[in-house]
Amino acid sequence: MVVRTRLTRIVIGCVALTALAAVVTGCRPESEATPSSSPSSTVTEQTPSATPVETEEPRAGFEVPGACEEIYSAAMLAQLNSANPPLNDPGVTMLSTENADLLEIIHGGAPTLRCSWGQPSEYGLATNVTAIDADQEDAVLAALPQAGFGCEALGDGTVCRIEQKGITLDDEEYTRGETHYIGGGGLVTTAWINFAPEGYTEDIVATLWG
Repeated sequence: MVVRTRLTRIVIGCVALTALAAVVTGCRPESEATPSSSPSSTVTEQTPSATPVETEEPRAGFEVPGACEEIYSAAMLAQLNSANPPLNDPGVTMLSTENADLLEIIHGGAPTLRCSWGQPSEYGLATNVTAIDADQEDAVLAALPQAGFGCEALGDGTVCRIEQKGITLDDEEYTRGETHYIGGGGLVTTAWINFAPEGYTEDIVATLWG
C-alpha cells in the first residue's frame, strides 16, 4: 500500500531512533551513531566478567570479524564496490535497524562490527554484525514477528524481513526496509533505502557460517 509521508526528502545520513511496530516511518539526525571513516570498522569488545557465566558460552562460538571486507564473498564485495561505494562513508549515520529490542542488544556492549555502503543520500544500506547469546537470540526471534516482520528459515538460523513503499511530498517514490539474520551465535541487522542487493544477507550468512 502506497503512503504519503511528511518528509520532503529521505536522507540516509539521518534516521529516527523510534520503536518499529510494523514499518519504518521516519528520518531525523542521529547523534549517537559514529561510523568509522576507514574502510574497516572497529570491533568493540565487551569487557569480560571476572567469573564467566553459562549464558556467555554461545557467544564464544562466534567471533565477530575485524573488518567489513571479511563478511562478504569476493563476488559480493566487488558488486557492492561497483554498485554503491564507498564502504563506510563517515557521513552515513543510518542505523542498521530501528527496532528497539535489537538496538538494545547492538548498543549494549556486545562485540559488534558496523558496515555501510553509499554516501549520505536516498540510496544505500547499513549493516551490523553482532555476537549474541542464547537468551538474546530467543528474545529477538520473539520480538521481530510481533513487530510485523516475516520470518523464515535460512541455513541453520532465521531471516526476518520488513519493507515499506512510499511517496514523498515531492512525489518521489521510495522503498525502504530491514533484513535481519539470527543464528549461529550471531545477529546480522541491515536497514536499506532504495538499495537492496539481491542475496545480500544470504551472502553474509554463507560467508560467516557456511
